[in-house]
Amino acid sequence: MLNKTEKEERQYLNEILKKLKATYQDIDQKISDYANEVQETKKYLWENLAQMDQAEKAANRIAVHETIGFGEKAVVQKQKIDKLIYSPYFGRIDFRENGEGKEEPFYIGMHSFGEENGEDVLIYDWRAPVSSMFYDFEMGEAYYTAPMGRICGDISLKRQYKVKNSHMEYMLESALNIGDDVLQKELSRTSDEKMKNIVSTIQREQNSIIRNEESKILIIQGVAGSGKTSIALHRVAFLLYRFKEKLTSKDILIISPNKVFSDYISSVLPELGEEEIMEMGMEEVAEEEMAGRLNFQSFNQQVTDLMLTEDDRAIERIRYKATLDFVSDLDSYLEKANTEYFSPEDICIESIKVSKEYLMLSYIALKRMPVKKRLEKIANDIIENRKTSNGKRIKAEIANQVKTAILKMYKFKDALSLYKNFYDYIEKPKLFHFVEKNKLEYADVFPYIYTKMFFEGFETNFKYVKHLLVDEMQDYTPIQYAVIRKLFNCKMTILGDSFQSVNPHSASSLEILKSVFGDADCMELCKSYRSTIEITNFAQKIKSNSKLVPIERHGEEPTIRKCATLEDQSEEIKDLINDYVKSAYNSLGIVCKTQEQAAEIYNQIKDRYKDVFLLDFGSTELKDGIIITTAHMAKGLEFDQVIVPSVCSSTYHTDLDRSMLYVACTRAMHRLDLTYCGELTQFL
Repeated sequence: MLNKTEKEERQYLNEILKKLKATYQDIDQKISDYANEVQETKKYLWENLAQMDQAEKAANRIAVHETIGFGEKAVVQKQKIDKLIYSPYFGRIDFRENGEGKEEPFYIGMHSFGEENGEDVLIYDWRAPVSSMFYDFEMGEAYYTAPMGRICGDISLKRQYKVKNSHMEYMLESALNIGDDVLQKELSRTSDEKMKNIVSTIQREQNSIIRNEESKILIIQGVAGSGKTSIALHRVAFLLYRFKEKLTSKDILIISPNKVFSDYISSVLPELGEEEIMEMGMEEVAEEEMAGRLNFQSFNQQVTDLMLTEDDRAIERIRYKATLDFVSDLDSYLEKANTEYFSPEDICIESIKVSKEYLMLSYIALKRMPVKKRLEKIANDIIENRKTSNGKRIKAEIANQVKTAILKMYKFKDALSLYKNFYDYIEKPKLFHFVEKNKLEYADVFPYIYTKMFFEGFETNFKYVKHLLVDEMQDYTPIQYAVIRKLFNCKMTILGDSFQSVNPHSASSLEILKSVFGDADCMELCKSYRSTIEITNFAQKIKSNSKLVPIERHGEEPTIRKCATLEDQSEEIKDLINDYVKSAYNSLGIVCKTQEQAAEIYNQIKDRYKDVFLLDFGSTELKDGIIITTAHMAKGLEFDQVIVPSVCSSTYHTDLDRSMLYVACTRAMHRLDLTYCGELTQFL
């Protein structure tokens, strides 16, 4: 066996590091040579431009571009080698293929690395087919799927390492599942301001999601702390590796909940050696489709308004428009609008005479086209085919009269009128309500876009997208997904947790998603890795999820601290912050219900402590230190320590509040404290 003992493993690590450093220097020299070559060629071009013919000029320009291309590839390779020097590998399996005489060791790291001859691979990329066995099998029979088919054999050794800053901190070896030992060490560490890669601790159920190549639409339902976003990003990295000839980072789009969350996850793909990918919010998708025609309420504003006032009528409007029945009702209405709302009349404008029968036949013949385009085509065909008695084209004035006459034969002049009439058609006119003049409620934005697509048609700006990743799936409604299906004709990964909706009036469950995407494959992640057992059990009492399985990691019991007055509560919060300052923790989240409450606490402590940051709907990045925010903004984030202020009955009493409190508590990794004065909320 190669490297039987830990001492031999450490010696082997030093040998690998020498080879990595030598390769790094070679690449560095190449980059320098490429830069010099480009400068020399540019200098030659400049000095001899007048004497060159076009062919020579073109040849030299091509040479410059090619050399720059080689240099850029070398820079990427240098970055990968630099990461490997910091930590060459994290795992090893010894595998003997059936029919072969002896086992072969496979060291697994972030990237592949081999001898210069290109034949001997010293480190295998975690995404390589053979590496899948490290995640999927213990000692004994195992297999992996290679391009030539399934390779079967036996694993005789499995080791896991922690190599940091070129130094081996520990090595673990076991015939059992050794992932949990390393996992415990990693989960016990403190967080920083960015999500990190998890390649050394990927679990079996996570690995099956990451390496899923077949699903056109994959829905991932993951409990709080299950790592679903990280898994989805690692899946993107795997697909970029697996289909590198067909798929690049420019072909992928993430729909994420806000800019802070986008910043939080932004380091994962670059850390895995991939370029960052484009991200946008659902509201940005809406703005693209609205093209500035109408103003609309933001999702954040909708949630804020619901928290400030319990408007039963608003809740009724939101709930109905978040159902599958609503999509069905709207589809039925648009089908009727397609066939029954065109009432043709005979046209007699100067030399143009067209019967209503002809107009109806033309309308029916073009039934696959959107209504407005259909009407415009009928008018254009009539104008094109009817010429004056002397054979000349019809005057523009007459042509416009024909177009206007045909457009007026349809019952509604625009998509908004058609959409508003839907509520008269279902005899519930009060379900449509402008927030203010010509400003749509958020619940009406995507139904209006859906109606507009039917009436006017659409040209999607997202044809370039080959894979769409939708995060926080529970906060989007069936009608939003109906719009997404029209805009994105590509593979999708959709992920979230229905238990973590910040608006239960419009939450989408896994069952609803399955109904919308009938052709989707669904996978569930039930293990929660973020919080200690004590914090997880505490959160389960607020909102019980029977499918959640906590990882066995213990810590302090959460505390609920009663205060006599608001001033006392403010002092209690400062005492808890002092505990944080003295601790080894890197991040503290003070997670409030409303933005006003968050701003008030921020103003109370900002001058007393350093590195205090207030996150609001306009924030674009997440920093290390003390973060004060709302549960709505904190979704998807995690902190070493969390403080939840004002958990009294006057603050947390509705279904929405229960969800907010659950989200707030499940942000905590190691410590959770809650404060209140007055009467404690019933949810605790």
